[in-house]
Amino acid sequence: MDNLYYFILLALIAEIIGTVGGFGSSLFFVPIAGYFFDFHSVLGITALFHVSSNITKIVLFRNGFNKKLIYSIGIPSVIFVVIGAYISKYISSEILEIALAFFLILTSSFLLLLPQFSIKPNLRNSVLGGTLAGFTSGLIGTGGAIRGLTLASFNQSTEVFIATSAIIDLSVDASRTVIYSLNGYVHYHDLYLIPILLVVSILGTYAGKKILSKMSEKQFRSAVLLLILLTGISTITAVAYNYWK
Repeated sequence: MDNLYYFILLALIAEIIGTVGGFGSSLFFVPIAGYFFDFHSVLGITALFHVSSNITKIVLFRNGFNKKLIYSIGIPSVIFVVIGAYISKYISSEILEIALAFFLILTSSFLLLLPQFSIKPNLRNSVLGGTLAGFTSGLIGTGGAIRGLTLASFNQSTEVFIATSAIIDLSVDASRTVIYSLNGYVHYHDLYLIPILLVVSILGTYAGKKILSKMSEKQFRSAVLLLILLTGISTITAVAYNYWK
């Protein structure tokens, strides 16, 4: 029971930080849940948690949608999350998680050191970002960092960033939940967590929005990149912990 309390507290913190970062809680939730559940169970629980989390974000940040980015990033994300989720049972996740962690650390560090750098929000870059985000989301449970890096490099406003990311993420999560269920990752004995995580997602998103209201656009972008950097470090830490325990 004590472990459950710790899990709920850490999930709430992950939701608050994920909202402030603008890219969803799975970046932090996946490493956290890995301390309490096996990897495949983490994938199933994360998908269910993220559905409620993103619905909450869509309601609270509904004025910021960028339809062009939703289509150009969202469509390839949905296609490739299905592919990633399907093959997740055939590929070892540790190497992929480490590769993703180094990618996040290097890219976020680069953007923090060069704050004026940006990528044109054209179709090619949007599709590439959506493809990579969707594939890694299906494969290892989290692709929000890549989508966050894409939107951060596009220099989108806070409202557009969070609302657009949330609606794309909702489509991605709905798609991968179906595949994870077929793969046997969604277990009946974990379903009691759904109402708990629903409350966590509402409270965490609301708290995160309150924090965002006190931040400037520049502070928000820096926070996004710093959190992505910390996520890369925490991912490597979680992989090392699971390897040596």
